[in-house]
Amino acid sequence: MPHDKSRSFLADSSYMAHRRLKTGAAGWILLAGLGVSYVISGDFAGWNLGLAEGGWGGLLIAFVLMGLMYTCMVFGLAEMSSSLPTAGAGYGFARRALGPLGGYATGVAVLIEYAVAPAAIATFIGGYIEALGLFGMTNSWPVYLAAYVVFVGIHLYGVGEALRLMFGITAIAVLALVVTVIALVPHFDAANLFDIVPNDAVGASAFLPMGYAGAMAALVYGIWFFLAIEGVPLAAEETTDPKRDMPRGIIVAMLILLVTGALMLVLVPGAAGAESMSTSDNPLPEAIRAVAGPDSVMASIVNYAGLAGLIASFFSIIYAYSRQLFALSRAGYLPRWLSLTGKRRTPWVALIVPGTIGFVLAAATGDGGLLINIAVFGATVSYVLLNLSHIVLRLREPDLPRAYRTPGGVVTTGVALVLAVVAVIATFLVDVFAASITAAVFLAFLAYFWFYSRHRVVANAPEEEFARVKDADSTLN
Repeated sequence: MPHDKSRSFLADSSYMAHRRLKTGAAGWILLAGLGVSYVISGDFAGWNLGLAEGGWGGLLIAFVLMGLMYTCMVFGLAEMSSSLPTAGAGYGFARRALGPLGGYATGVAVLIEYAVAPAAIATFIGGYIEALGLFGMTNSWPVYLAAYVVFVGIHLYGVGEALRLMFGITAIAVLALVVTVIALVPHFDAANLFDIVPNDAVGASAFLPMGYAGAMAALVYGIWFFLAIEGVPLAAEETTDPKRDMPRGIIVAMLILLVTGALMLVLVPGAAGAESMSTSDNPLPEAIRAVAGPDSVMASIVNYAGLAGLIASFFSIIYAYSRQLFALSRAGYLPRWLSLTGKRRTPWVALIVPGTIGFVLAAATGDGGLLINIAVFGATVSYVLLNLSHIVLRLREPDLPRAYRTPGGVVTTGVALVLAVVAVIATFLVDVFAASITAAVFLAFLAYFWFYSRHRVVANAPEEEFARVKDADSTLN
């Protein structure tokens, strides 16, 4: 383990008493539903913007590569979450494997991802509401504000209630995907997948109309099909039996998402055309209307239920960012007041602060594509560190009790690590300015740790205790 030069102190009982989460709120079925709800908005909007970057062929390559990356990573996360079940999840895993700086860097990267992803989803919620013509509302800041106020408020009320509501909303969204498949299958035409005119880029063809560089840029949107699945372990401290339930929940969720993502990637542009879908902010109902007419009942059903899908992801990623911020703050890496919990044991400050930042970003930009790229930058940096953490833990702690073991071991997470590095590079190809600004914010967080918070770590926070137990064992041996 890297040499630890950080200083820490033991917090008293009152400190931890004001920073406790409700235990036993979820079993593996709810966890699988949570995993799907984190991601399912990616089936309804956002992924199709990758058609404009790389054409259908480029996005197909991106889906396959990023699907492989996520599947390999999920196996590693299933193992680590069964061994180290804390609310810090990725931060906790990396803290044990890579030391305080590695753990903090992972946690901050995840926090950037989870704080910005709901802002992107809010813009797509606005697009679906505008398509329905509800109350004459447009895709603008009042929609974003209403979404944040309502769904942060539900999380403030209680975790058990929030998880069950997420599960119900997600079930409606999955039903919408089934309806979409039924509506579009009869109208599928493979020629529609390749209706984007190739440009003069290197390697350009009907399959890759923007050439090899376009396929690389499409990786960002291939990630959007799966982004945030890694948040399932954040529920570890609120799970009935994390050693058993975590691996089951996250793996089942990943399998469901692979199937739904593949169906949308093929059927939506295959029925309505890749070019027309490449700029849509509500592609599923728009595709159905394109083949069944503007007054299609199925399109209206999918439009309403698709709104539920977007809300499911928006709602659940709020849960994720609050738990990540809670864990980092409870351990002293970020200001400790951010981890305060209320009478219902919900981290109210960690819910409100990132929600406010997300709303401001959505209202200021109104650009879902831009916000996706920012979120994906944070995500891919965390994926590099998470996969590296699994490899390090396997090599340095082969005897660590593991209720679940990754098939293929470090080879599996090694594949995910290489693909994650490629994905980080891809964010700069899509929007070098946004990726650079996000990288600068990430480095500023690291500077905060180096010059300030590493001297104020709370030694008896759960993630710190997991790491220090390992240090004590090493000293004895």
